[in-house]
Amino acid sequence: MAITRYEPWSLLNQLQKELERAYEGTAGGEGSIATAEWAPAVDIKEESDRYVLLADLPGVKPEDIDLSMEEGVLTIKGEKKTEAKTQRENYKRVERTYGSFYRRFSLPDTANAEGISARSRHGVLEIVIPKREAIQPKKITVAAED
Repeated sequence: MAITRYEPWSLLNQLQKELERAYEGTAGGEGSIATAEWAPAVDIKEESDRYVLLADLPGVKPEDIDLSMEEGVLTIKGEKKTEAKTQRENYKRVERTYGSFYRRFSLPDTANAEGISARSRHGVLEIVIPKREAIQPKKITVAAED
């Protein structure tokens, strides 16, 4: 008897992937995007002066990550390469994910696209998106003439 892992959200995840593929096909996206095999887990937090996005990308070298910003949409894509394939035939179970990945995020109007920075440390990609300075009303002083 084979033991299988119960994943109640797998059908929902599959539907989401199919919808993303359909969307990319109609939006003129790249062909490789539709074949993304997994999506990294992401945390997003808002601070008073910036947004911080943390993406889990263990085993992915920084040079293998393609990060771009276009028309208010931040895109993370790349590929996590497999280890030596000769050993795969002896595996009983494989849960670590390999292959291409792809995530897109619509940024709010308050995001400053020009100031975005990113760094990768210990398998976590940190993207910092500063907020634009709010346009404050300017007080104009009227000088008195003598």
